[in-house]
Amino acid sequence: MRYFLVKICSIILITQAVSFVVNAQQVQEKSLSKQRQQQLIHILKQDCGSCHGMTLKGGLGSPLLPKNLKLQSTKMIANTILNGRPGTAMPPWKPLLSKQEIYWLAKQLKQGLKHEQK
Repeated sequence: MRYFLVKICSIILITQAVSFVVNAQQVQEKSLSKQRQQQLIHILKQDCGSCHGMTLKGGLGSPLLPKNLKLQSTKMIANTILNGRPGTAMPPWKPLLSKQEIYWLAKQLKQGLKHEQK
């Protein structure tokens, strides 16, 4: 019975991941307004920064600088933001942000934040 539950959970997780990856291409093609981009940067610096450090160099959460994220794809980062990390303090953001916004944030983290964005 336990083996069966593990298999079902694995299938569900894989299905969700595949669905997210398929939708990621569509999400990439849409653009966000400058105002929304600034709001998302603020969320990133304030809300994410409360665990990952105000400069994103790490804290309770791991560092979110490009050099620390180089082994993860933008899609993997977006998936972590979308679904959180069960068993850790990392919450899922899908109730609060759209997939488009989450993918945009993941891209910003991968590229590194520009100093002029506030």
